[in-house]
Amino acid sequence: MASFRSLPTFPIPWQVVLLVAVMLGCANREPIGQFTSQPLAPFSDSGLGESAERWWTLLGNAELNARVDQAFRGSYDLAAALQRVAAARALARRQASDFFPDVDGVINTESIFGPGEDRFPSVIGLDASYQVDLWGRIESQVEAERFRASATYADYQTVALILAAEVTRTWLALIEANAQLELLDDQIETNETGLELQELRFVRGLVRSPDVLRQRQLLESTFEQRTVVRAQVELLEHQLAILLGELPQAADYAPGTELPELPSLPPTGLPAELLRRRPDVRRDYLSFAAANRDLAAAVSDQFPRLNLTGSLLNAADRPENLFRDWFVSIGSQLIAPLFDGGQRRAEVDRTAALTRLRFNEYGQTVLVAFREVEDALAREKYQIRRLRYLAEQVELARQSSEQLREQYLIGDEDYLAVLTAITAWQRLQRETLSAQLELRLIRVSLYLALAGGFDPRTSAAPVAAVTETDEADETEDADGSDDPEAIPPGEAEPDAARDAEPEFDNDRNSDDPEIGPVRPLRLPSLDALIPPETPPP
Repeated sequence: MASFRSLPTFPIPWQVVLLVAVMLGCANREPIGQFTSQPLAPFSDSGLGESAERWWTLLGNAELNARVDQAFRGSYDLAAALQRVAAARALARRQASDFFPDVDGVINTESIFGPGEDRFPSVIGLDASYQVDLWGRIESQVEAERFRASATYADYQTVALILAAEVTRTWLALIEANAQLELLDDQIETNETGLELQELRFVRGLVRSPDVLRQRQLLESTFEQRTVVRAQVELLEHQLAILLGELPQAADYAPGTELPELPSLPPTGLPAELLRRRPDVRRDYLSFAAANRDLAAAVSDQFPRLNLTGSLLNAADRPENLFRDWFVSIGSQLIAPLFDGGQRRAEVDRTAALTRLRFNEYGQTVLVAFREVEDALAREKYQIRRLRYLAEQVELARQSSEQLREQYLIGDEDYLAVLTAITAWQRLQRETLSAQLELRLIRVSLYLALAGGFDPRTSAAPVAAVTETDEADETEDADGSDDPEAIPPGEAEPDAARDAEPEFDNDRNSDDPEIGPVRPLRLPSLDALIPPETPPP
């Protein structure tokens, strides 16, 4: 039997080799899903119009552009998303600190009084510890946090895009509502004139009282429509105020009554380019990559760990002997998990399930991204057709009402037919305005579906929360070292994600009752979706 003294003659103890072999055999990693590099089908339509990162500027409304910039400066939702980015990047930096040793200063003093000479022993020195990353567990954890930080930044870009879309939609809806009020005022004036004429004809005995009552009912109906639109205007102003970070009590905007001209259809590009542009797709993919690295860390946690320790201490019994005798200690510790009640294996199963979850969420986001583009293209195509039909109906209703009025004046037609024609004509006029708004809202949806991520801080001043201590903190924060606004937009993701593609296979584990079936969805390749590094503004 070999004694402990004889073990150093071997480079590695056979017990450790056996233990590592057992652990490697028990800690295998199962495939998660499958990517493919096959080309994607093109979109159903594409245009030759302009495209811009800040797509709302294509509408040519300078006041709208100013309102969107104001929203970037004043939105609390956007400011909260930016703070989530700062927190995620701080967490990534904290996780990366595990690459370095921990060094602590040690000062220990005592005072001993009693029989004999009083003593004042003291210990001063440094204590260091370092965990060797034998299996890449620390590296996987750091990469996971960096991926999550990048995903949080992509989510910040998504919030900015949605905010710009909401401001644009609300602004266009305000323009349409004001145009409806202008149209209703014209219709009220027309109906009041018709009522005066009918009352005059009634006095002369030319018409019956029901004709006057019907005309009065038409006028009251127009008043009711105007009341509804006025309420809508106030609600839209309140909504816009919240988006801009203002109080709704003082909301008062004058966007005008002319909807902007619709630009030409923008180019839709290739589906693969869309996946690289859209920040929500990048967010879900990076979340999946982070979960994949968490799984690698959980697998590595089943392997032995090697800890190194060292200390440099000075010990003295009296103050006059301080710094005389120094002691250096260097040690190591190999810890191998033998029995933990299945804790580590359960953690591997949990992270594997989360990785599958993130993979499926990413796949669903890809499909939704393609559907949003196709939906917007189809809706715009048919909305343009609908507007042509509405324009034809408006013209026919105008001609019909004029001819029926002439026939009524000569006694060939009943006034009910005239009122019916006038009501239809006025309704179609209002419906045409709403359809014009709907067409522009559809174009906003198309711009949003095709839009890429951008950092709103490059064109708008950062959001600043005003507190009582702001003036006192201005000198402390002058260097901007702890200011989340000074964080570059888009830290570099770990290079390991570009170099090592994880194993994915949808055919495996498809019948596992605990995991459930894996969707046989083939997604674009990993290398094509890692977002490029974004230079700081």
